[in-house]
Amino acid sequence: MTPSPVHSPDERPASAESTSGPAPWRRHLRALAVAAAGIRQASDDWDAVSDSLCDEDGWPLDEEEYSNGKVKRDAEAWKHAEVFLDHGSEVLAGVRSAASGPDYVQGPISDDLRRLRGIDTVLERASQLRHQWDQVMVLMEASQPGSLQLYQQRAEEHRNSEGWHYADELAYQGPVLVRAAQYLADRAEAAEQPAQTARARVALARTAPDAPGLPPVLRAVPPAAHPPAPGRSR
Repeated sequence: MTPSPVHSPDERPASAESTSGPAPWRRHLRALAVAAAGIRQASDDWDAVSDSLCDEDGWPLDEEEYSNGKVKRDAEAWKHAEVFLDHGSEVLAGVRSAASGPDYVQGPISDDLRRLRGIDTVLERASQLRHQWDQVMVLMEASQPGSLQLYQQRAEEHRNSEGWHYADELAYQGPVLVRAAQYLADRAEAAEQPAQTARARVALARTAPDAPGLPPVLRAVPPAAHPPAPGRSR
């Protein structure tokens, strides 16, 4: 028997409700939450060992080991940051479209909305970094096969190192974005339910037997006042 495919949080097939509701961008929220947690975990893992790799003055005891640790942290963080590059702008646009003026002044997400003011710059600059990386990869395709892997590895390490700052910002702003988006999506869907109920009632009324506009043959026929007595069959 063929095993069922395993999907990451962002790769799972979206339900019809999540893609056609009042806030279709909510289907990305779990992936963004997981990505933010992944960046934070990469940072925490590095912080847990980085001090032990340095002397009392903060200088690395082993330059290579210290450098390798940062390379690992940066690579893991960038992997999760790319999830925000894929879906963050769509969710952010949805949040700003769904939020009203009073949401920014008071309410459960007013602080979150104010904290999101700088996330545009983070996403834009991280996206530019990824675009530069893509251009480098195109140029490397013309390199000799023997040196391609070496150059690619160095380019990746440079990209990840440059991207660490943006990833670190997203580790803090990402949960804020998810929290605000979740609240607004829930509110939009709650407001949509009464309208859906009203539409369902109208549709049901239109299909009722006594509804005006139905062909006479489809309307209920009242029973006869004096039904004939059943006769014997021959």
